[in-house]
Amino acid sequence: MKSSSKELVLSGLFLALGLLLPFITGQIPSIGNKLLPMHIPILLCGFICGKRYGLIVGFITPLLRSLILTMPPLFIAVTMAFELAAYGFVAGLMYNLLPRKNVNIYLSLIVSMVIGRIVWGIASSIVFGSIGMEFNWELFVAGGFINAIPGIIIQIILIPILVMAINRERMVENA
Repeated sequence: MKSSSKELVLSGLFLALGLLLPFITGQIPSIGNKLLPMHIPILLCGFICGKRYGLIVGFITPLLRSLILTMPPLFIAVTMAFELAAYGFVAGLMYNLLPRKNVNIYLSLIVSMVIGRIVWGIASSIVFGSIGMEFNWELFVAGGFINAIPGIIIQIILIPILVMAINRERMVENA
């Protein structure tokens, strides 16, 4: 399969995972939204398929999920669209710019997570302000970091393991 065809198919898979994974964690409402299930496939898409696909899949996934399943609510989906687009784009960009060392997977991941949360804060400030809701520094820190700690830990553990495993498989495939 040609590289661009493979990336398109994988992007579709990551989009589907982004739509479906929240069903699993949504069954446990007290921690479901703290696990950030939609973020994992978007970050993987950026690493595996590159910055363009990561950006597109990241932007589309929360909006499509909101329109089809009404979750998350549309105003939250809009803020998430910008956040996840930033995740996918920055993960793909950094990973392709840096030498292919395992430590750079972690560096790319952490930088993309920080930038994505900053983008989410800016988007939330604009969207919430436009509908007359407050979004302040405390809400940014709570929503972007404190409440997200379980999901952040899962991402820092899971994403590098999956990217390294996929890289090993690609090396075997190309040998």
